[in-house]
Amino acid sequence: MTELDLDKTVAALNEILQAELSGVVRYTHYGLMITGPHRMSLVAFMKAQAAESLLHAEQAGEVLTGLEGHPSLTIAPIEETHRHTLKPILQESLAHEERALNLYKKLLAVVEGASIYLEEYARTMIGTEELHVMELRKMLRDFAQ
Repeated sequence: MTELDLDKTVAALNEILQAELSGVVRYTHYGLMITGPHRMSLVAFMKAQAAESLLHAEQAGEVLTGLEGHPSLTIAPIEETHRHTLKPILQESLAHEERALNLYKKLLAVVEGASIYLEEYARTMIGTEELHVMELRKMLRDFAQ
């Protein structure tokens, strides 16, 4: 086994923490902005995404502080198109989830071969984010027609 690069691991976890916290704000905002005939089900979806982002942020923070790192007090930048119809919201959500997926892959690359626990954490989160990407692509599929 190789030695864990603590500085790179803490930096990667802080990036994840910031991205997940921005997801809380993003999905809460979307839930407030959605209108139309599918509002109720989409608001429930957005609220669930916001709650899951908070859980993911807390998990990353727990791992980070377990490594004696200091959790960031900032969130990742949130780009907004100010287009609040369904397709742009789903496209922005997909881009956010793809960024999160890449951050967990980056963490895996940093910890691979150095920590079984951190590898498993990263792999589990990669699977979760891949599922989110797949679901959002399904939701966007009808817009391609």
